[in-house]
Amino acid sequence: MRFKENDLREFGSLIEKILAGDDLSEQQAYEAFVQVLSERQPELNQGAFLAALRAKGENVDEIAGCWRAIMDLDTVNVEINSGKMLVENCGTGMDRIKTFNISTASAIVASSLGVPMARHGARAITSNSGTVDMAEALGVDVECSVEVVKQSIEKCNIGLFNGMSVNVHPGGLFRILKHIRFGSILNIAASLANPASPRVGVRGVYDDSLLDSVASLMNKLGYEKGIVYTGFDSVCKNSMDEVSTMGITRVVEFDNGDRSSYTLSPEDMKIPLDTYEDIKPLQNFEDEIAEFLKAFTDPSHSSRVNAICANTAPILYVCGRSGDYVEGAAMARDAIMSGKALEQLKLWVMTQNRDPEKGIRILEKRLASI
Repeated sequence: MRFKENDLREFGSLIEKILAGDDLSEQQAYEAFVQVLSERQPELNQGAFLAALRAKGENVDEIAGCWRAIMDLDTVNVEINSGKMLVENCGTGMDRIKTFNISTASAIVASSLGVPMARHGARAITSNSGTVDMAEALGVDVECSVEVVKQSIEKCNIGLFNGMSVNVHPGGLFRILKHIRFGSILNIAASLANPASPRVGVRGVYDDSLLDSVASLMNKLGYEKGIVYTGFDSVCKNSMDEVSTMGITRVVEFDNGDRSSYTLSPEDMKIPLDTYEDIKPLQNFEDEIAEFLKAFTDPSHSSRVNAICANTAPILYVCGRSGDYVEGAAMARDAIMSGKALEQLKLWVMTQNRDPEKGIRILEKRLASI
């Protein structure tokens, strides 16, 4: 492709502006990211733009502009007829404490309790395995159309839109996500570009300095209710984009215009304290899949179950399925121990699939091997 010299110079000036520490307006960010998505700039400039924003620190307007470009130009949108308010849960990645795929497990549990989960995720970028990697390994069809995902949400309360699929983002986003291997504005903006446009969100962020800004951003983008949190280790030094069972979790909760901030501990949810060894991901992905499934099949796998319950609790609480975190965590534990969550996983595999029999064979084979 032949690029226009004037476009190159203007885009270069924008990058210089960011490198100097100046913020972009929402419209400037929107127009710049339109050029990135449509490949009107060479890859060198595209990468420099993302890296410059990351180095400066993205603000709410910049993320909103990027999100709007993705939604306007590069998202196959669908309308879900669930009869209930859709919920999504997600983590930004880029955290210092890496864990097993807690958000995926929590979504399965929440959906087994009647919460319609419209998830939007990607393959691993800054972690060992992303939610798409894990769902695929369990037998879910992650390369299906958005219509198949829509039907899955409507029929069994859970579906996953693959952010790296051309079926979901047919323009430039899937191209960028397939090649990028560093944290960027897309960790927040792209994860929020959910084709189902849920109005309730539960979101983990990698640093507590982002709590207020991400809550403001979600409100700005149309979320009516949400919980944003950052978890910490036992000495409150390193952070994670999950509710922590090792130490405190800092939370910002919003309900339309009302907002509150508070600190949550495992004890507050009547969940035992655990150590990082109990929830860290395994290096071998096949082993990690087996451990993931054991949390649904082996009651002695208590530490991972604790983490899943702690992260299901805010989902149940924010959408009104539970009265508080304690009740939500207890409901999650009951769903796991009774086998209800495992049956929900099987139903998801059968429903979000162009070949249900193939999907369930994959899952049953993995279950038989643990």
